[in-house]
Amino acid sequence: MKYTLGLDFGTDSVRALLVDVSSGQEVGTGVSYYPRWKAGKYCQASLSQFRQHPQDYVDGLVAAVKAALADAPAGTADEVVGIAVDTTGSTPVAVDASGTPLALREEFRDNPNAMFVLWKDHTAIQEAEEINNLCRNWETDYTKYEGGIYSSEWFWAKILHVLRTDEGLRAAAHSWVEHCDWIPFLLTGGKDIKQMLRSRCAAGHKALWHPEWGGLPPEEFLTELDPLLAGLRDRLYVDTHTSDVVAGLLSDDWAGRLGLPAGIPVSVGAFDAHMGAVGGEIKPFYLSRVMGTSTCDILVIPDDHPAAKKLVRGICGQVDGSVIPQMLGLEAGQSAFGDVLAWFTDLLSWGRPEASKGALIAELSRAAADLPPGGEEIAVDWFNGRRTPDANQRLRGAIAGLNLGSDAPRVFRALVEAICFGARHIVSRFESEEIPVEGIIGLGGVAKKNPFVMQTLANVLNRPIQVARSEQTCALGAAMFAAVAAGVHPDVPAAVSAMGSGFDATYHPEPDRVKYYEEKYTRYRQLGAAAEQLAASGD
Repeated sequence: MKYTLGLDFGTDSVRALLVDVSSGQEVGTGVSYYPRWKAGKYCQASLSQFRQHPQDYVDGLVAAVKAALADAPAGTADEVVGIAVDTTGSTPVAVDASGTPLALREEFRDNPNAMFVLWKDHTAIQEAEEINNLCRNWETDYTKYEGGIYSSEWFWAKILHVLRTDEGLRAAAHSWVEHCDWIPFLLTGGKDIKQMLRSRCAAGHKALWHPEWGGLPPEEFLTELDPLLAGLRDRLYVDTHTSDVVAGLLSDDWAGRLGLPAGIPVSVGAFDAHMGAVGGEIKPFYLSRVMGTSTCDILVIPDDHPAAKKLVRGICGQVDGSVIPQMLGLEAGQSAFGDVLAWFTDLLSWGRPEASKGALIAELSRAAADLPPGGEEIAVDWFNGRRTPDANQRLRGAIAGLNLGSDAPRVFRALVEAICFGARHIVSRFESEEIPVEGIIGLGGVAKKNPFVMQTLANVLNRPIQVARSEQTCALGAAMFAAVAAGVHPDVPAAVSAMGSGFDATYHPEPDRVKYYEEKYTRYRQLGAAAEQLAASGD
């Protein structure tokens, strides 16, 4: 028996999954929640500042792996042959020349600017707008493979914002790394930032990297953006790697800390949704929707297909090999999905002792499902800005059509419809850009736990939605990449064939609801246009 370890670093916790490489059986799992994050440290939601301390990642990694090994049959640890990692992103951090995040140094340990800038941090809206304006007036538009619009959620905007904000950190920061690059570097005992292998997924989707212009944007572009970026390009990287490539071998130190064999391969990291799409058995022209606090929608196209040559406007990038080698990976998504529903439960329970949000959402879902079609309540889902189509993090959510009969289930239903309409807008963008969407795959916590949301989504999209059986598709996808990096399977499709867990549910559209949602989607777009116009007038 041989096993691989998939590590999935999410927004709230890290999950470790041990998988049998021959059958895909999940033999052990462990979860560890980030204590500093749970306590709300280093975050200011009103300012859209969300930072995570690297020590949370380190402690969570150890705890989750030990829990997974304790959950697995005796002797499993000795038969682990490879490790792979996925993380949120873009989640960069400033590092010194050794590759150590500055928050792990004593003088910066409580400085939020020295911590990982989480994907949902929107403090860099101004910097993103400056990048977009410069790209539109430069001889080369470096955003053209990233949907034509750069987002405040991404690498360069966040770096520039922090450099402008914190002079002390600016002097100490040698380089910057994505979370998905740092964890493999940590596990393999890296001590020199120049030796770190960088993720094709992270670089292509979030850092304006593309072979057409030799990697990252040139020095003259970056210094025109801001002289504070002078010299940084040379301290970053030129080459990038897909996640079937070995980043290094598990160090003796980390083998001892985790209870695993030293010297096993650790593959190059990637973002959670991209590895999750692999774990969910994505295939060409199927849209894989990882649905949690936000969504990340992934679609792959074989490199030799004519559609792989098209530029798709308003998405989060199209990158060769970012999901599966020899395929173009396209990413879209919504900045808030489950977060919209969580916000509503927080609103309802204000001033009361902390209660189970999950139980309240389940109760509201049952009540909303029992309502007959109709109702004037309608919402727009941009509570954390709009990721796609056409990124705009200045936008805000809206609820309209309220009256004295608008009770909690009716408002909740409007919010569920809104997040589903946001998904439809993404599908419509792909299709309007001549990228066919032949099927939908649902992954993540919402897909597994909330039938009302999934049935509404099927009705709004007027398409069946398959739900992956595994509870941990991101970690499972990582385990598949680990098996390829370890040489157990020759390539990613072979690993998926051997280790995939299939699907355990399919939601079909209900014809009587489809026509109703077709009409209400038009109202959603009208309300969205009004909200966007209002946001623009506020500028």
